[in-house]
Amino acid sequence: MKKLLSFLVILGLCAGAAGITACSGGKTQPRLSYEIYASYDGAGALTGTAELTFVNDTGNEISDLKFNLYGNAYRQDAKFKPVSKTYESRAYYAGASYGGMEIQNVENCAGWTVGGEDENVLTVNLASPVYPDGSVSVKIGYTLSLAKINHRTGVTANTVNLGNFYPILCAYSREGFIECPYYSCGDPFVSDCADYRVTFDVPESYTIAASGQLTGESVAEGRKKSEYELLNARDFAAVLSERFQTVEKEACGKKITYYYTADSGAETSAAAAAESLEYFSETFGEYAYPTLSVVQTGFCYGGMEYPGLTMIASGQTVQDSAYTIVHETAHQWWYAMVGSNQLTSPWQDEGLAEYSTAAFFENHPVYGYTRTGIVGAATRSYRAFFTVYSQLNGEADTTMTRNLGTYQSELEYNNITYNKGLLLFDTLRKSLGDKKFFACLKSYFEDNCGRIASPESLIAAFAAEGDVEGLFSSFIDGKILI
Repeated sequence: MKKLLSFLVILGLCAGAAGITACSGGKTQPRLSYEIYASYDGAGALTGTAELTFVNDTGNEISDLKFNLYGNAYRQDAKFKPVSKTYESRAYYAGASYGGMEIQNVENCAGWTVGGEDENVLTVNLASPVYPDGSVSVKIGYTLSLAKINHRTGVTANTVNLGNFYPILCAYSREGFIECPYYSCGDPFVSDCADYRVTFDVPESYTIAASGQLTGESVAEGRKKSEYELLNARDFAAVLSERFQTVEKEACGKKITYYYTADSGAETSAAAAAESLEYFSETFGEYAYPTLSVVQTGFCYGGMEYPGLTMIASGQTVQDSAYTIVHETAHQWWYAMVGSNQLTSPWQDEGLAEYSTAAFFENHPVYGYTRTGIVGAATRSYRAFFTVYSQLNGEADTTMTRNLGTYQSELEYNNITYNKGLLLFDTLRKSLGDKKFFACLKSYFEDNCGRIASPESLIAAFAAEGDVEGLFSSFIDGKILI
């Protein structure tokens, strides 16, 4: 995600990495899969079913499945609010508004409960345990009430944002399933890749921008059913609107569609998406999905990434919008294809996405940005943050690997994850040189595509080309002075 704060200073070819033709992450079929049906009534309510086929590759016996219910963050009595007070006025454009996700039923189970820290986790008790390499399917019926909010999930002035619109299986780690409280700072999501087949049933007047490739469509009695497929993806999202205009591009054999409602620089925005997809494909590795939807929508931050789809906030200047589009496109590599734990190591994807953005503009000066300018702005912003926080708190906590819930503000979060993350990678590049630096990123992508990569995996990719462990630790542990 790209956040914009008014008080912050923010200024080829299509060859894939060797051996990469898709993000397999070392896995072959079968893998997790979702069959989702979602019906939108045109007035803020979505009714759906999500059928998950769980393939047990955990190595452990599994008796319960846990699902993150991100839609419940929009409840009036939610413990963790979707936005902080800093962003409330931008988000709630029509005053206070609430929504929520209600589970109606779960098929093929012994029972189910909704709990977690904030009614944010559905626990499904399986009828019988699933042993390693076994599988089971459960079908969840649910309703999603959408708040009027410029956010990932909600009704905006011109669009309907459907990010995180279904119950999604919690990623599995050595400690078990990862439950994700909806912290307002950062992106509180951790997901394993799965195959998606999604059907939207919407009023005929709506255009659908979706993560996946359209595979079928029918219209009857004023309603439209559109079927999509997206394979080996971390999640699935869509944006609906009755006012979309489109510009289409192609890069690396992939169809790119820019959806917008009002953009005087629509051609520039579409070009930024196409050129950045081409550059990142050449620089890091092959883009795994057949399409990319870049969607201008109501959003209180700069933008938001999903596999095969990015949300770009309306109301930005043409230049700022291009920057956001490039940053969110970079997230297709660093979040969508190569995952990470965004709850504990948000710098891992945000720092890489921000530095990838700087590298793109370094090679595409027509957009008016330079690597020197971007790195300089990040340095000044970080130093200003460090000075202010040190004065207020005696010392600033500049450690980078810590839980999202520990950040005191967006100012702290942005400077630690975006700015310090960018400076880490710029320092690595100066230390290793361009050839080794970008070779390490290609190797990191190839080795971790389709997986949730640990910080140690990232460090190991660079350590193969140089003695950089000390450099990483000085940044991550908060020891370095910038």
